[in-house]
Amino acid sequence: MGRLYYRADSEDGDRIDDPSEDALFMMISDLNGSDNTFVVIQPDEDDPVWFASVAVLNEGGYEIVRRDTTRNEHEVTTATGIEDIAEDLTIWLTARHFTGRSTRSITGV
Repeated sequence: MGRLYYRADSEDGDRIDDPSEDALFMMISDLNGSDNTFVVIQPDEDDPVWFASVAVLNEGGYEIVRRDTTRNEHEVTTATGIEDIAEDLTIWLTARHFTGRSTRSITGV
């Protein structure tokens, strides 16, 4: 079994370790306006330097927050398409630094 890099936790207590795009889609789909209003994705470490969250908006749609202190990033957007949100988050997550994960470079392409 590989090392855990990040986790997604929802307000209702669901947790998925290293969630795939499909798993993020399912967690966001399960959000509602009463007792499961957000999902937070962050590294599985004591003092995470980045996180992303998705929260249900009262007027419909979702608020997406991405914060990475190592890159001085803080972005807040809104969206309605769950597929697009899950895909965008998956792409964003691949660019994050994870303690213990080696960085690879591609040369000679």
